[in-house]
Amino acid sequence: MSDAILFLAGSAIIVWWSRKPLSKPGSHGFYRFFAWEAILGLIVLNRPVWGDDPYSPHQFASWLLMLTSIALVVLGVATLKRDGAPGAQRDDGSFYEFEKTTQLVSHGIFAYIRHPMYASLLALAWGAYFQDPSLIGTPIVLVASIALWLTATTDERECLTYFGQDYADYMRRTKRFIPFLF
Repeated sequence: MSDAILFLAGSAIIVWWSRKPLSKPGSHGFYRFFAWEAILGLIVLNRPVWGDDPYSPHQFASWLLMLTSIALVVLGVATLKRDGAPGAQRDDGSFYEFEKTTQLVSHGIFAYIRHPMYASLLALAWGAYFQDPSLIGTPIVLVASIALWLTATTDERECLTYFGQDYADYMRRTKRFIPFLF
C-alpha cells in the first residue's frame, strides 16, 4: 500500500473518530485532531525505516518514548475510568465517554501531571519522529507538539469552568506534561 493511501485511510479513521470534536472548533478535541493527524504523518513518513537500526541512539530514544507513551495512556485512562465518575452533565457534545469526568482526579499519575494522555501523544509523536529524524519530519513533530499544547491549555480552561477553584489549586501543584518540569 502506498504511503499516500495509508495516510488517507488513516486520516479517514481519525476524521470519523473526531467528528464530534471537529464540530466544536475551539474545544480541546478540535486541537487534538491536528495532533493525531501530525502523528499519523510521522508514522507514515518513517514507516520504511521503522526499527531498521534499533540500537542507534535515535531509534533507542524512539523506543523509550513509545514505551513511555504506552505507560502514560494506560495509567491515565484506567485512573479516569475508575475514579472520574463520568456523567452526562459533563457532555458538551465533543467529549469521549471517559472524558466526561464529574470528579476531579488528582491521584495516581494525575498527582504528577495533569495530562497523561496528551503527554502520551507527545511521547508518541517524538518517538515516531526519532525513528528517522529529518527536515520533513521536524515541522510535523512541531505541529503535533503545538497542537497538544493547545489541546492541554484548552482542556484546562474547560476543567476550570467545570471544577472551579479545586482545579485551579490542582494546577498549582502539578505540571502539565513532565513531572516536576513542565
